Formats: sequence, C-alpha cells, structure tokens
Amino acid sequence: MAMSSTTGAEVLSQGTGYGVVLGIGFVFAIIMMGLSTLQNRYTTYKISTSEEFNTASRSVKPGLIASGIVSAWTWAATLLQSSTVTYEYGLCAGYYYAAGATIQIFVMAILAVRVKQIAPYCHTFLEIVHARYGNTAHFMFATFGLVVNLIVSSMLLLGGSAVVNAFTGMNIYAANFLIPLGVCIYVILGGLRATFLCDYSHTLILMILIFYFFFWTYTKADLIGGFEGMYNLLQQASIERPVAGNQDGSYLTLKSNYGLTFMIIQITGGFGTVMLDQGYWQRAIASEAKTAVRAYIMGGIAWFAVPLTFSSIMGLAAVALANNPSFPYPGGLTVADINAGLAAPAGVVTLLGSGGAAAMLILLFMAVTSAASSEMIATSSILTFDLYQIHFKPDASPESLMRVSHIMVAVWALVMSCVASLWIGIGISLNWLFLFSGTLFTGAVGPVIFSVVWRQQTKEAAISGALGGVVVGIIAWLAVAKTYYGELTIASTGQMYPNLAGNLGACCSGAIISAVVTLIKPDNEFDWSATKRINPRAREMDRKQATLPDSASGSDTPDEKEKQEGATVDVASAKDDITIDIPAEEYAALQKSLRVATWTALTLTFIVLFLIPIPMFLSHYVFSLNFFRGWIIICVMWLFVAACITSILPLWESRVAIKAIFLGMVRDMFGGTARKAAIASSRTDA
Repeated sequence: MAMSSTTGAEVLSQGTGYGVVLGIGFVFAIIMMGLSTLQNRYTTYKISTSEEFNTASRSVKPGLIASGIVSAWTWAATLLQSSTVTYEYGLCAGYYYAAGATIQIFVMAILAVRVKQIAPYCHTFLEIVHARYGNTAHFMFATFGLVVNLIVSSMLLLGGSAVVNAFTGMNIYAANFLIPLGVCIYVILGGLRATFLCDYSHTLILMILIFYFFFWTYTKADLIGGFEGMYNLLQQASIERPVAGNQDGSYLTLKSNYGLTFMIIQITGGFGTVMLDQGYWQRAIASEAKTAVRAYIMGGIAWFAVPLTFSSIMGLAAVALANNPSFPYPGGLTVADINAGLAAPAGVVTLLGSGGAAAMLILLFMAVTSAASSEMIATSSILTFDLYQIHFKPDASPESLMRVSHIMVAVWALVMSCVASLWIGIGISLNWLFLFSGTLFTGAVGPVIFSVVWRQQTKEAAISGALGGVVVGIIAWLAVAKTYYGELTIASTGQMYPNLAGNLGACCSGAIISAVVTLIKPDNEFDWSATKRINPRAREMDRKQATLPDSASGSDTPDEKEKQEGATVDVASAKDDITIDIPAEEYAALQKSLRVATWTALTLTFIVLFLIPIPMFLSHYVFSLNFFRGWIIICVMWLFVAACITSILPLWESRVAIKAIFLGMVRDMFGGTARKAAIASSRTDA
C-alpha cells in the first residue's frame, strides 16, 4: 500500500500505532517497577534518595554510560535526518552526519574529568556557573539549558509522531502527547539509573533491528540485488537525478559541497545540543571518576556507527528505489516529505512492506523514548537543583527535592508535547528546526566550556559572550537568507547557507567575545574552591561513610541508609570546611585521565574530520564497486563493535550486581518457603 504525504494513507492500522505508542511505553514502565523493586531490595542504591534519583549515586560503570550516550544521542533525527541527507546528497552525507556529531562526545570526555576535578559533588553544570558567577549569569545559562532541552525534546516528538502518522494514520497530535506518557512513568519510578537501564535495552533493540535491515537489504532483497545491485542502482540514480555540488552528480562520492556544508552546521549545532544539554553532563556526573574518560570515548566511537550504517542502508535504499513502482511516494520524495524526514520510512516500506514498517516504528519509538527519558531527567535536575533549591529553598530536604524532581518530570513531559504540537501547527518541520536550532543557542557553548576549564574567565565575559553570540548568529542567519534568496520566509531561512552562517556566527563569536573580554580583564583571584564546595550535604555524607569501618558501612539496613540520607548535615560548617581538595593520589589519577582524554579526543577528531574525508573530497574520488563494497562492510563491522560496547560490556560489568540480585531472590524464595514450613509445623505441634 502506498504512503502519501498528501492523503496520509498508511501501511499499518491506527490500532497498531496506538498499540506501539501506549503498549511498549507501559511495558517499559512495568519493567522499571520490577527493576526498581529489585534495586531497592538487593542493592545499596535506593531510588528514594535524591542523590540516587538524579545522579545514580555517581557510581555507574563505563559500559552502561557508553550505552546511555548512544541511546541519548540517537534521536529520531539521527535515523531520519541522516537518511534524509543521504537521499539528498548521497553516501557522503551519512558520514558527514556521523562525523559532525561525534566530536562533541569526545570533547565531553575532557569536560567529564574536569567536572570530577573542580566540582565532584555537583548535580548540574549550571551549579558550577552559579558558584562562579552568581545569580544573573546562572539564570541566563539556565535559560539556555532549558531552551536546548525544549528544542531537543520537541524535535524528538516531531520525528517520532511524523513517522507514526505516516505509517498508521494515528493522529499526529495524539502521538505527541502519548509518546512521552510511558517514558514519564518509568523515569519517575526509577530515576537516572532507570534511564540507564532502559537506555541499555533500547540500544540493544536498536542494534538488532539495524543488523536486520542491513542483512535483508544487502543479502536478500530482490529489489536491490546485493552490493553490486545497489551500486548499479545508485549509478543510474546519478544519471537520472544528479546531485548538485557532487562530483559528476554522483551519490557515491565524498566530494559534496552541500554535504560538507551540512557537516559544518552539524558540528556547530551539535556542540550546542551536547555542551548545553544537562543530559550529557548528567552522565559525566553519574560515572565513576576513574572511568569517565573511557565511557565517553567508547560512547562516541559506538554512536558514530549508528547513523553511518543506518543511512548507508535505508538512505541509499530510498535513493536506489525512488523510481521503483513499489516506492510509496510516486516520483520520489517531495520537499515536504524530505523536511518531515521520510526517506528512511519510504525505503523500509519499499523493501519490507508492512513488516518493515512495524520494525521501523519500533526502532523509531525506541530512539524517541530513550532520548526523551534523558531529556526528562536532565530538565528535572535543572528545575529542581538550579531553580527550586538555589533560588527558592536552599535548605530543602532530600524528601522535598525528590518530590519536586518527580513533579518536574511530569511537567516537562506535558511541556515538550505542547511545543512539538505548536511546531506542527505553525508549519515548522523537523529539517528546518534541526538546521536552525544551533543559531539560537550555540553562542553559549564557548562561555560554558571556559567556565569549566579556564579559571580566569569573568562573569562579564561569560554573559557578553553568550548573548553576543546569539545576536551575531541571528543577524548572520537573516542577512544571508535575505541576500541569497531575496526574502525572509520559512523556506528561505531553512536553506543550507543561511543556517551555515547562523550556526558558525553564533558558535565562533560567542567564544571569541568571551575570550577577548576575559583577556582584557581576567579574574586572577578565582581558585575553584567555590565549585568544590557545591552540594556540601553529599560531600559531608561521603566523608562520614568513608570513616566508618567496612563492617559498619556494610551492615546498614535500607531504612538506616534512608535515615542517613535524610539526616541533617550542618551545611554552613561544611561550606566553611577548608579540606575540600581532592586527595593527592586521586587528583594525580584525574590529571592523567585528563591528558589521555585530551590527546585521544584530538586524535580521533583529526581522523574523522580530516584524515578520512578531506583527501577524498579534494581528490574528487567517485567510489568503484569494490571500494563501495568495502565501505559498507567496514560500516557494519563498526556497528558490530558498537554492539559489543553497548550491549555485552554492560552485562559483564554488572555481573556482580546481577549475581547478588539473583542470589537474594533465591534466598528470599527458599528462605520464605522454609519459614512458612516452620510456622506450619509449630502450629501442628501446638
């Protein structure tokens, strides 16, 4: 059955759409209830504490962090947009999408170590801003953070609801409100650790389905005919629909002017959506200090394979089969279809019919809900710790913080649904929002990074850099749109060059303004002591716990643990405590990790941004059949490595906890049976 952007004809029933949206969401909520119960009963981590709910007790191992990074960074746009730009610009676009959005994860490896050095007990990166610059700067950067979370959250729903609507005919507004419902429930039930566990399961399903699509497309699909068939179809497409700006109009080259432009937009916009999104800082905060670098490097390497491989499957399939009678959009995708990100869904339906549509629907739902859970818990942390605790109730108890966190998760689920519906109502597409968003907030990227790594940056520099970057970005965006296209409309402002100017202008000017203002009048007095004193309650409790003998600390009952969490800590004396420096051995280890992170991030960035694409771009090379076959095989091998990192490694790291839970369940099961038998026996004797 054909899909049509004008009639909305579907390949699945509306019941299937509602079943996937509601059914899978509530299944995960039930699973979270069970996991949370097991965690509370058989481990030392209690989700009833605010530290566990919002930071997972800063104890998550690197494999699960890496899996969470892949899950959080795999938006609906990752799968839809990477395939859409591949449909527009060819095979190169999938690579440029992946390369442009991976280096931010590598940079976060550096910042993760810095957070452990300068603010080991913080909940959010905004707490560091507040400790350094006070209320005005803190409120401004909190606004930037919330704007990023709002745009990312609404983009998730835009992509997800568009595909659900295209496949099933489900009302697109209903999808916007129902998709976050199950996610909201399981986040409230399980907190940050729950999002990590769901991230793991989502990523596992994601990997399985992408492998399924790969093997079907390149080994079984008669419409494709294997590697050689795909290569010939792409060659034919280059003749029938040549790509402007590509070498010979080919879909099989990295020499693509628009593709390279897209990568630059992706780099600048990606810095904003990572550096200003609390979700990525939350993973740095939740990770163990000694393994934070490894987690982010592995996460970046693993995520790179997802858009690269998926776009090389379904993006290329859509190009190859656009003129096939089975293609659901006769004559190829329209501009509206492209803006909605429907290249991958079209390729799936052409190759696999309704079964493929169901698989794609589940795949997109996994991507949307896993990233949405990250956004919910991240935004809840900002609203709880950066607004409620700092500005309204500094002496808030752990119980009240937990209550506010739960409320904020629910509030954000409603807000993101409303905003996504607003975009649809006023005609803003996923593609437009994806390209533009960086112009709005990347001006704050430089000041935020400097806040963590540069001791001398001043409050004035941070504020002027962020605001100046926004102003420069918007002016550049509008000026180029008017100059190139003669008008300011949604269509003209959504083109590639205006968004290139806006993203680059905002990102570069924000960092430059902040650096110049700092160099003119640097702050030579700041020594990080203020940031190290963040969250004195957690720091004081860690010290008390460290002074207890092992036997004492290991014998606490869950109730005693909760009493310790709720115990009153003398916050004033903790803030005045001069012993806030990290122990020498731990600091030396962090310094070593910082050097490793810096050199690794620089090396990997050089490889993915310059060493691989630039020689192929400058040589104007068009892939031969053997080179194309090798490229696709390397992509899927990379995906296999990613699957090992995100699916097998977390299980290995959690083997002790899994064993403890299993033994505890067995002990309770058989111990309970023995107790019942003893009671029955005593009653009989009586």
